[in-house]
Amino acid sequence: MATSAYILHSSYRRSPTSLPLYHLPRLSRQSVSSPHRFPSLSLLSNNHHSSKFPSFNPFPFSAPPNFSISADRLLFGNQNSSFRWNFAHGATPIDQRNSIGASHTDSEVAVVILGWLGAKPKHLRRYVEMYNARGIHAVTFVASVMDVLSFDLGRKLEERVRSLADELAAWLSDHGGRDRILIFHTFSNTGWLAYGAILDNLKDRQDLLEKIKGCVVDSGGDPDIDPKVWAAGFTTALLKKSSSATYSSTETAQSNKSHPFCVETLMLGAFEKLFSFLLNLPDVNRRLRKIISILSTGQPPCPQLYLYSTGDKVIPFRRVETFIDEQRKNGKQHVFSFDFGSSPHVDHYRTFPDVYASQLDNFLKECLSFVGKL
Repeated sequence: MATSAYILHSSYRRSPTSLPLYHLPRLSRQSVSSPHRFPSLSLLSNNHHSSKFPSFNPFPFSAPPNFSISADRLLFGNQNSSFRWNFAHGATPIDQRNSIGASHTDSEVAVVILGWLGAKPKHLRRYVEMYNARGIHAVTFVASVMDVLSFDLGRKLEERVRSLADELAAWLSDHGGRDRILIFHTFSNTGWLAYGAILDNLKDRQDLLEKIKGCVVDSGGDPDIDPKVWAAGFTTALLKKSSSATYSSTETAQSNKSHPFCVETLMLGAFEKLFSFLLNLPDVNRRLRKIISILSTGQPPCPQLYLYSTGDKVIPFRRVETFIDEQRKNGKQHVFSFDFGSSPHVDHYRTFPDVYASQLDNFLKECLSFVGKL
């Protein structure tokens, strides 16, 4: 699929504290309110609290003893720039005897964090820390604007997505006798569509699809092919902190008094014209609809969590809510949602860190209760 059919919306407001990013060799092949709030639960060990996370793993090359890595890949393999592994250091995978029972402590879990358009690995650092603190390995994947708007119309990015899918398949298969499972955490429609593309790449491996135990959709889930939404996503990705989409409604009103966002208005208009043409190209439109169809009707029967807000200026919240309702009507029994109300696009964790972490903890418990059932 041409990657222009993958890439959508993004924004980035304030970068979390920058921490050193370590490379690992590639592995061997409402208002805050919600009608579906989880009970108060936690997957954290007794040494951590939901709002306080330990510093990032300072020994990234020290994989857990039970994490097998092919020797030839470790010694001679090159780091694949398409994705980065971040291993949970010094803990048994998912050590959660106090939360979901000892029967699940043999499962090794990795989360696939698919970033928003224009995100960099450092922007996903806080999310990596959050998962690593819970004993979950994390692999991150990001896409830049130029990955999409290049002369090849994103075909190299399509190969990167396929490479990540191959890597995940290899990791799941090379388990050394221990059960391995995946959870996805997607941001904006960019990460969400990348998730759909990975599902498409794995469509002939039902045994691997069954190992996907959950998906978090942060600020994504809009199935409509709308040039205005695409334009908003690309404009926000390019302007970053200067974009009005990275501010709450109150902050936008205050900024407009002195900064009328003229450049942003011009960019929105130009991108809308561009995408009105590109999205109607037969091949692009067909490929995009194929991925959206997979996300609509072909997701694994695992829990889904949609984190969104009515204050999102990139992804229309009503479209997300409509998609959630359709998932439930299609027979998905474990579809949860949480409306953060005022927080901007992909900024829910920074705005409401404790609530975000709590929602994630509760959802992880729901996901891991599926281990061994499917």
